[in-house]
Amino acid sequence: MSPRISFAGIKWRRLTLRTRLTVITAFAVAIVVVTVSMSCWWLIRIRLYQQLDTQLRSDAQTAVQMNLRGQTPDDVVRTLLTTDQPLGDWRDDAGPPPIVVRFLDPAGAVTATSSGTQALGPSGPAVAEIAAAGTGSVIGSAGPGKHFYEMITVADPGGAVQIARRSGAIEDTLTLLGALLTAIGLTGAAGAGLIGWTVAKAGLRPVDLLTDAVEKVARTHDLDGKITVSGHDEIARLAEAFNGMLAALGASRAAQKRLVQDAGHELGTPLTSLRNNIELLIHAEEQRDSGRVLSSEDRARLLTDLGVQVTELTALTTELVALAAESADPEPFEPLDLAEVVTGAVDRARVRWPTTVFTVDTVPANRAGQPAALERAVLNLLDNAGKWSPPGGTVQVRLAVRFDVSPGGESDDSGGVAELTVTDAGPGIAEQDRAKVFERFYRATAARSMPGSGLGLAIVAQTVAAHEGTATVDDAPVGPGARLRVRLPLGAAS
Repeated sequence: MSPRISFAGIKWRRLTLRTRLTVITAFAVAIVVVTVSMSCWWLIRIRLYQQLDTQLRSDAQTAVQMNLRGQTPDDVVRTLLTTDQPLGDWRDDAGPPPIVVRFLDPAGAVTATSSGTQALGPSGPAVAEIAAAGTGSVIGSAGPGKHFYEMITVADPGGAVQIARRSGAIEDTLTLLGALLTAIGLTGAAGAGLIGWTVAKAGLRPVDLLTDAVEKVARTHDLDGKITVSGHDEIARLAEAFNGMLAALGASRAAQKRLVQDAGHELGTPLTSLRNNIELLIHAEEQRDSGRVLSSEDRARLLTDLGVQVTELTALTTELVALAAESADPEPFEPLDLAEVVTGAVDRARVRWPTTVFTVDTVPANRAGQPAALERAVLNLLDNAGKWSPPGGTVQVRLAVRFDVSPGGESDDSGGVAELTVTDAGPGIAEQDRAKVFERFYRATAARSMPGSGLGLAIVAQTVAAHEGTATVDDAPVGPGARLRVRLPLGAAS
């Protein structure tokens, strides 16, 4: 299960796409602003303290070069203030002195100090080591509270000199800078949210139009309407796909309507005949007392007709159900060998047509397909051939694999086509009927006196089309008869 994300107490999935885009945009901009602001603040802090450390090193060098130990610490402070760099001049009459100086002897003891040195605290072991060694320097921090110092200790001939500059102003600057960056970041995030809302509203306008069109179709069931497509972006592709879906649905609904109309027409004839025969039998039974009875021959003929009509109705209903089921809930594709499908259909056809001879010649032909649908289609071809072949006639069934030939004369082994031919021994199919034999309920003039629903070859055409193949009809190569040919690409996607 996917996690349920809440935003301000509201389920994330319940938010509109426009709101989600706005939130995402504002959040992304806020992250970028915070990252950039923190980076700038940290870099500026490093730079300010680097400049302060440079100032302290310059102060220490000045003190050593000018041999300021002979002066009082306050004189040294005044001297350093006159040589200040702009950054080092942190004058604040209300606070501690900007510069503090104190001298240490070789033992690390303080010998002289300027005013304000109490904020520096006692000297540590590292300072005593530098004073005793007479060489080296170290930079560190000193002083409590807001106005603390950055201090350098440097060795001189008399021990060591400590010079501290107040760094509180730097912290004040950084605090102010942080507040400004925070305000700018919040303003930027709010502005990004507003801009994101505007952009999302403008960008999703085509989606709103598409949604309105879809809702109209759902409300009116009008599949003839089309959505105006402009541009070549994703929304345009979606609109084109929706138009294609509407066209497919319209064609499906028209086909269903036509199927119902054709089925009603085809069912009408046998039902009328059934009703007439049944009414005649009932009327004959009612006239039994009057002496007007049907002869045994007429009664047998009527009952035979009823049996034939019931058989036709059963076959028609079965094929209608199969045709509708295949359209509504198609069988899944799975790997199969077409040779096994053909062999299974031939075995069933021999039971149905015991007086017909079926000769079979197959080769392995593997591809993905619908086993039951393909076997039913092959069986329909065999039933058609058995119906038209005279008793004792031969139906030739052949499955071959052919490869396309390139202009250079070389075969292309990357694909191939399985070709199934069923050749009967009947009178053949007239030229004018060949283009329509695969249509639903079409029956040629010669076939109207024979049993059948007119759906068998239509089911063949539908199954073959679902497998990206073709179905055609022509004359038998030798003698009378018809040859029905089905070609299925072996490399077709399932």
